[in-house]
Amino acid sequence: MVSKISRETLRRILHGGKVSWQTTTTWKSSTDPAFIAKMHRVLTLYDSPTTDGRVICVDEFGPLNLQPRKGKAWRPASRPRRLRATYNRYGGVMHMLAALDLATGKLYYRIRQRKRWREFLGLLKTLRARWPGEKL
Repeated sequence: MVSKISRETLRRILHGGKVSWQTTTTWKSSTDPAFIAKMHRVLTLYDSPTTDGRVICVDEFGPLNLQPRKGKAWRPASRPRRLRATYNRYGGVMHMLAALDLATGKLYYRIRQRKRWREFLGLLKTLRARWPGEKL
């Protein structure tokens, strides 16, 4: 038998049982001891780009695949459940190597099955060929 109850009744029951609607979060921290100094150097380039060259932000994204996403669920009242950003990926992955030109806002990228020094060097050579003679 199914009974219909009002939202307020449901809210009081859940509140009485110390259950709340929560969003899960993910996180990943850098282990680099010089992370803060490097971060400030990069942020300075964003705030005050050089006038004698072009600022290109290059990064490696990946692996790209289906992964856990933040979500909402009913849980006992406490801190929200947290999902680690590192986990096993068994279904195969792709990697994206990308560069953002701060002057134009244009993104240059490559998607590859592997992410090694060869693929990264290939992207850097492509960027160098795109702006020959400019300081990057």
